[in-house]
Amino acid sequence: MNSLEKKYPVVEVDLKKLKHNIDEMVRRCREKGISIAGVVKGFNAIPETLRLYEESDCVQIASSRLEHIEDARKMGLKGPFLAIRVPMLSEIPDLVRLADISLNSELTVVKAIDEECKRQGKKHSVILMADLGDLREGYWDKDEMVEAAYYIENNLANIYLAGVGTNLGCYGSINATPEKMEELISVAEAIEEKIGRKLDIISGGGTTSFPLVYNNTMPKRINHLRMGEGIALGKDLEDLWGLDMSFLNKDVFTLKAEIVEIKDKPSYPVGEIFVDCFGNRGEYIDRGIRKRAIVAVGKVDFALDYQLEPRNKGVEVLGSSSDHLILDIEENKDDLKVGDVLEFDLRYSTMVYLTSSKYVRIECIN
Repeated sequence: MNSLEKKYPVVEVDLKKLKHNIDEMVRRCREKGISIAGVVKGFNAIPETLRLYEESDCVQIASSRLEHIEDARKMGLKGPFLAIRVPMLSEIPDLVRLADISLNSELTVVKAIDEECKRQGKKHSVILMADLGDLREGYWDKDEMVEAAYYIENNLANIYLAGVGTNLGCYGSINATPEKMEELISVAEAIEEKIGRKLDIISGGGTTSFPLVYNNTMPKRINHLRMGEGIALGKDLEDLWGLDMSFLNKDVFTLKAEIVEIKDKPSYPVGEIFVDCFGNRGEYIDRGIRKRAIVAVGKVDFALDYQLEPRNKGVEVLGSSSDHLILDIEENKDDLKVGDVLEFDLRYSTMVYLTSSKYVRIECIN
């Protein structure tokens, strides 16, 4: 942050509530024989949150960004640290230096990790990823995956084949089902037969796989999940999967932003409608003259305004530009005025953007 004495916008993080969520999700999964890697990338690995994960019973602290792991190391945290984006060849020296274990899908890369381990005098563990239809990272040809595992086990002295994993519900929107988990287990067992030992980890995905734990339909051999949003927010599990997540705090993260204008204005733009500042054609409903508020935060900070949820009753998000959030407050009874601060609940996308914006202050409480 520069020398400006800036109070708003701010994302407030309730550490006590986050700790409760971590402990509760870890406990519920552990009861089913599943360990949790706590994924911290969704809130930009805020330093105070990293300490909570370090002190918890999460088996790894996980991020797709090596910068997050480096920050944690500089804080003196011990991890272990899991890198959850398959590595770039160009970052392997840093990967070996910083991470204890990583997800991988290219034998060429694992060989390069082995060579770098020789140079640094280290060992590194890998989880081989299987693509089960979401079409992001992972081996599509499972015979190729088994052969890669055999090669790693027998030829790469500095690499430990810790297990296998998959990713669902990120690119291809594929739901985690018992059948998909059984596919992963089948690949794991084929590898185990080939290498002559049991794998330590069969990682069944992330938050989107938790419904199987909740509903007692997760196949027994799945013993690891990589969980981010399900701990930090827990909203998707309730809103999209219909689970009762009342045991979690949904308000760990709060956006606070200041009102800079309140005026009665037409609800439908006046003039020839073309495109907005991002080249999009907006959709507007004519509701007559309405009381509107502008708040000093914008798409540069949160990207997706429809994923902001006002806590004040009678406040509706209409849209946004780069630096302005536009609200309808006609039905609000709080006698709002310029200078008042409004609070918003976040979804995963807005949490990611806001905690990464240099224009938004982060404040941890409790």
